[in-house]
Amino acid sequence: MSESLPATGVLSASWLLIALPLAGAAVLLLGGRRTDRWGHLLGTATVVVAFLLGLACTLQLAGLDRRSVDVELFTFLRVGSLDVPAGLLFDPLSAVFVLLITGVGALIHVYSIGYMAHDPARRRFFAYLNLFVAAMLLLVLGNSYVALYVGWEGVGLASYLLIAFWYTRPAAATAAKKAFVMNRVGDVGLALGIFLMFAQLGTTSYAGVLGHVGLLAGGTVTALGLLLLLGACGKSGQFPLQAWLPDAMEGPTPVSALIHAATMVTAGVYLIARSAPIYDASPSARTVVLVIGAITLMIGAIAGCAQDDIKRVLAYSTVSQIGYMFLAVGLGPVGYVAGLAHLLTHGFFKAGLFLGAGSVMHAMGERTDMRRFGGLAGKMKVTFVTFGLGYLALIGFPLLSGWWTKDAIIEAAFARGGTSGWLLGGVAVLGAGLTAFYMTRLMLLTFLGRPRWDSADSPKPPPTPHESPPVMTVPMVVLAIGSVAAGFLLVQAFPLSDWLEPVFGPAEEAHGGLSPLAVSVLVTVVVLLGAGVAWLFVGRREVPLTAPARVSPVVQAARRALYADAVNESLLMRPGMWLTRALVFVDNRGVDGVVNGAAAALGGSSSRLGRAQTGFVRSYALGILGGAVVLAGALIAMTTG
Repeated sequence: MSESLPATGVLSASWLLIALPLAGAAVLLLGGRRTDRWGHLLGTATVVVAFLLGLACTLQLAGLDRRSVDVELFTFLRVGSLDVPAGLLFDPLSAVFVLLITGVGALIHVYSIGYMAHDPARRRFFAYLNLFVAAMLLLVLGNSYVALYVGWEGVGLASYLLIAFWYTRPAAATAAKKAFVMNRVGDVGLALGIFLMFAQLGTTSYAGVLGHVGLLAGGTVTALGLLLLLGACGKSGQFPLQAWLPDAMEGPTPVSALIHAATMVTAGVYLIARSAPIYDASPSARTVVLVIGAITLMIGAIAGCAQDDIKRVLAYSTVSQIGYMFLAVGLGPVGYVAGLAHLLTHGFFKAGLFLGAGSVMHAMGERTDMRRFGGLAGKMKVTFVTFGLGYLALIGFPLLSGWWTKDAIIEAAFARGGTSGWLLGGVAVLGAGLTAFYMTRLMLLTFLGRPRWDSADSPKPPPTPHESPPVMTVPMVVLAIGSVAAGFLLVQAFPLSDWLEPVFGPAEEAHGGLSPLAVSVLVTVVVLLGAGVAWLFVGRREVPLTAPARVSPVVQAARRALYADAVNESLLMRPGMWLTRALVFVDNRGVDGVVNGAAAALGGSSSRLGRAQTGFVRSYALGILGGAVVLAGALIAMTTG
């Protein structure tokens, strides 16, 4: 890492980036019903102002020769030799995430004003949104792994509150608990990694850890990389901790957009990118990152092909796209920038897609079953166009955002060379084809074909589809513009590689494998094939209103996300329950049994001995006489013997 400068100018006030949304959350939570009428406006304003402040800080940073600024705040913890100062690090990497979080987050806040307009707990919703944004900003701005961990746990708490916002719905409450518990598994890895840093290096600051990785033994570096990866897998929904992410759709749709596009699921990518020197020093740990990314990429893509819930399709798409990002950062210096560029473009088109799905649900009475949509293109023209642009960007249509960034990842994968390079590249290309299939299927079922919402066997009264109000469509339009232009801006107009050079060094070009033109042609052909197959299966046939009960084992496995929940239950939940019951049995019959048995023995003995206390003098005299006789007999026996 490059040496940091002390903060001056507007950068000295960068702590307000966290303080503003945090203060908004405090006012809305503590203000009670008195803030109901204007709470949503305050919550939105804090994030908008944070975005403007983040933009000003980024512009000042761009004018500095040494693009890394430290902001010292206070001492967080001082115990013995452990000294953890609380401070912020504003550098090109954190600046990128600050703009993404506050920019896309502000649009989601504006959208939520309309989406949650009739919810009686809207104030509480905006308080949780503000808390989420504040925690995520602390995560990416902290100058140490301890500061990152505090933000990490704050994001976990806020996500629990948001997913379970409609806590009276059993599915929402269950999904929130599932997300919370599975994230705790990953958080154990991150915590152990931080303990290992302090044990080996005596510090947890980025400068102290990343600047002295070379002092650590190879096995220690690998262990550190794997522990951090476990934390990243939990937060970003990567194999084997990916099962919570689709269930998180039980929260309000703006929550889905915030979690899946701009904040929580990108935290794992940020952690690995920030820890690049650790992974550069351990090829083994980096290889595991590669494998995890490739496996998750395929799990998400396959599962997305068989879902009928519009939000679940997008959720599995996020799982798959984050897999692409893990694959990229696992490639090392040649892939860091490509992975982060895809993260940024994904923030635009995935947020737009989720908000578009929310617009459809808003018009369809909160229905999510795509089999009962159809024909909405003519009823919701703005939603159709903006959603369509996000769809094209996601599948990698030429010259749109996803085309610029996803192709770069695939090119870097092929450039790895050897069998592994061709295998990783082939997986990435196949994932692109599956993405085109499930997203084209979604478009056909939702917007095209004949209307199916007014069917006679509909469980609810048929809705009257209508376009969403401007407060919802304007953010969708802005995100659609980003879906079109962000890739070109980040790759050609203002290369992200130049901006991130102070963090990762000069960008390394991919050499070997397939040429950029060959990759582009190959991916485009595969994408067109995927879209064509979707049209053959869905576009040319009548869509049944209910999913067929009898399907092939492959389709059944895809519907159940390759049995991820069943595997987790078999390998983790049930053995955990058995272990818990065994420990309870040992505690009850063993530990408690010994203690309770000793107490019962003493109690029983004392009660029996107590019966000898009659209160009659003659009884005591007889006892004394008996004792005296026994004692005399013993003395006589001893003297005569």
